[in-house]
Amino acid sequence: MTTHITDIFFDLDHTLWDFDKNSEMAFDRIFKEKYKEIVTQDFIKAYIPINQECWRLYQNDKITHQELRYNRLKFSFDALKYFISEESIFEIANDYIEFLTDNNHLFDGAIEVLEYLKPKYKLHIITNGFANVQDKKINNAALGSYFSTITNSELAGVKKPNSIIFDYAINLANTSKESSIMIGDDFEADVTGALNAGLDAIFFNEKKLDVSGDYKQINHLLELKKYL
Repeated sequence: MTTHITDIFFDLDHTLWDFDKNSEMAFDRIFKEKYKEIVTQDFIKAYIPINQECWRLYQNDKITHQELRYNRLKFSFDALKYFISEESIFEIANDYIEFLTDNNHLFDGAIEVLEYLKPKYKLHIITNGFANVQDKKINNAALGSYFSTITNSELAGVKKPNSIIFDYAINLANTSKESSIMIGDDFEADVTGALNAGLDAIFFNEKKLDVSGDYKQINHLLELKKYL
């Protein structure tokens, strides 16, 4: 057990909020309404790794927010060899953001583990997502009551793994790095970022990736009870 911890910082997407499931449902709605010839599962198979790479570039300041939103769609349609106009890509990008937060599936055990942790710790969010979208996810999924503070990259001015966002979150939470721990699914952004910033970290390794080194990790959210 990590007895000195008073504050727990969670990532949101892919950690508590089931981004892949909610994302697929948003795309399925768009394609069924306007692009019936596109098979959602085929698109998603191309989209997931492309989206992950675009987010990696975005969090390392290699592309802008707008480039992220456009490129992940353009490259996915290119991979399917499906011709689509630039105007249609922008339209899909807007519809996707609008529809995304209509679906609010959480990872198995999310509410149970938050109910378990809330009486014992102060809980917080640190996310690289865009403020208005993340706020909708948190509110629509009824997560807001669990968290004392929410830090997003727009507020902090930088993105994980930059240590400045962790400093910002620690100050906002009025706590110390020594008594804080970060939990997230992105090894570079959440785990390496937190450790380099001076926080402890737990890797939510839901996909059971092979990670070398002695890191705290879980494959299911309820396994947090082993550490906290």
